[in-house]
Amino acid sequence: MTKPAASRIEIQTIDRVAFAGGIFFGDVGPYERIKGRALITVDPAAPDLAGVVDLDKAPRDGSGLVRFATDVLILKPVDLKRSNRRLFFDWGNRGNIRCLQFFNDAPGSNDPRGAAHAGNGFLMRRGYTVVMAGWQADLLPGDDRFLLDVPVATDNGRPITGKVRVEYIATGPGQRTFPLSSRASTRSHPAVSLDTRMAQLTRRRYARDERIPVPHDQWQFARVEGGAGLDNQGGETAIIPSDMHIHMPLGFEPGWIYELVYEGRDPLVLGLGHAAVRNVVAFLKSGRADSAGNANPLPGGMEKAYGWGRSQTGRCIRDFVHRGFNASQDGGKVFDGLLPHVAGAGRMWMNHRFANVIVSAGQQHEDHENPADTFPFSYAPSTDHLTGKTDGICKRPDSDPLIFHSQTGSEYWQRRGSLAHTDTQGNDLTLPENVRGYFWASSQHFADPLLKKPGRGICQNIQNVVWTSMLFRGLLDAMDAWASSGTLPPDSRIPRRADGTLVDVETWRRGFPEIPGVATPKEPNTLERLDFGPDYERGILAEPPRRTGEHYAVLVPATDADGNDIAGVRVPMVQVPLATYTGWNMRVRGQGHGALHDFTGSTIPFSDSAEERAVTRDPRRSIFERYGDAATYQRLIGEAARRLVAERLMLEEDVERCIAAAAGWHAPRHEVGLE
Repeated sequence: MTKPAASRIEIQTIDRVAFAGGIFFGDVGPYERIKGRALITVDPAAPDLAGVVDLDKAPRDGSGLVRFATDVLILKPVDLKRSNRRLFFDWGNRGNIRCLQFFNDAPGSNDPRGAAHAGNGFLMRRGYTVVMAGWQADLLPGDDRFLLDVPVATDNGRPITGKVRVEYIATGPGQRTFPLSSRASTRSHPAVSLDTRMAQLTRRRYARDERIPVPHDQWQFARVEGGAGLDNQGGETAIIPSDMHIHMPLGFEPGWIYELVYEGRDPLVLGLGHAAVRNVVAFLKSGRADSAGNANPLPGGMEKAYGWGRSQTGRCIRDFVHRGFNASQDGGKVFDGLLPHVAGAGRMWMNHRFANVIVSAGQQHEDHENPADTFPFSYAPSTDHLTGKTDGICKRPDSDPLIFHSQTGSEYWQRRGSLAHTDTQGNDLTLPENVRGYFWASSQHFADPLLKKPGRGICQNIQNVVWTSMLFRGLLDAMDAWASSGTLPPDSRIPRRADGTLVDVETWRRGFPEIPGVATPKEPNTLERLDFGPDYERGILAEPPRRTGEHYAVLVPATDADGNDIAGVRVPMVQVPLATYTGWNMRVRGQGHGALHDFTGSTIPFSDSAEERAVTRDPRRSIFERYGDAATYQRLIGEAARRLVAERLMLEEDVERCIAAAAGWHAPRHEVGLE
């Protein structure tokens, strides 16, 4: 293996304090919190960075090297000898820490300090050293987000310009101004000109409708600034020209898709995000001193390193592996195991000029033409039947890690999740030996472990209330056993064409119950092959892309008579249901009526009693007919939990949590009128 000519890292410690008030976590003892900054230097000509778009256009220091820096947070046992010598890396979603929420059932925080932030203490009781570092370079400071600072690419010192495309969807009336990036947390590519005639703003009601031009005199490159008025005039506002904002004086119509294509400048070298993760984790895992001679925060190093990310960062993990960044610079593996969650069939398409990394991957309504879902989709090599190209996520046996790919019903409906384990025509593929797939049946993309009473938002149904965080803990233990001792994990649990549990939408519709008053999706989020122009492979995209009319097969899980998914891992709430739980939910009138909403699932409650069911003509058996009383329901939940423990998908410690949560018909997640 050819090694890069130069690569250095220096860790600057900013803050070092006790974590969670110094409480003891079992035999591991107390933890400490280290906040720092990693300064990274790389050779832009290094072979392992050859695919990073515009790295050759980044400014260089006196040695001809490129510098960048990232925030780092480490939660570690005070006495590393009592740790399990495992590094757990949280690929923070949009710069936000997520692992403590989902593995420890803790409240979300980007500044975890107190005992509440440790939640149930799972990762700490296991002895993991938890690491977080910035990888997304277009984030702005605020809310304690983790930042990555990378250079702006230039053409020998002159600004680089090019087409930028962004969508805006107002969720309520009165929205008149957006950052050009569409998100307050995210850097916008500055507009070259404030003349709206040099840009094109369109709108359309649904993603595949024709674009309707918005007249140039109906919008501006501007922002609104407010303040207190004088002489008892009350508040006042000013419209200020801005190369970072779009303003529409009459407001954006809620639910409609507005799309701006404009000439932007100053692209960041965003592809360095993968190098930042690789270099930080490899350095910490090694235990060696940094390039400035400072001691490694983890002296003695780590025996294993695991990485986890959800949604955006699940896609990032898949892209990290596909682009070969799991090969460390000393010839080994950076991560021994990776756990991408709810990534669907996408990858993190940040490695192109003028990328907007914050944007969600393409859904049916929102950001439908985002380039995140491009071949290859599956871990196993396959052939794209539309282009003839053969590729796969896993193609480097020497550096490919062990992988648990987990996803929910939302990914099959909104994120083309079937393509993660089928070919492009929908035929089952055999996952590579280093990969397992786990479908979390009848659950949604974001399943809040601390959910209280659910709401609807701009959706037709109550959001999905299924609790799934126990699976994170069970699968991490299974991953550690696989990586450490070769103990094979549970077999993949995914829907398949071969057994009829993965189907086209018409077959799905015939199997889903006809529930009075409940609208069902017309189809899942389809996937058309888009043509981004001749420079696509070099990371320069034509905007907007050309629609080819050629499609990849997108399939969905078949359901039982209750409307709950048949295949996959059924958590206790799904094994013993109080409702139909789906991975889809639909937008209300005035908000893209009838289109699938973002990543939201549904809870469609059963009738409480046979009498209610007769009145509503609900074909599903009522709660009382199924269980009789709350005690029986709670007992059945416990039995379902123990089955998952026996299958090594859940831990014994979570059985009592499941039973306790089921008290009172799982209130407040569910409202059941029976005593």
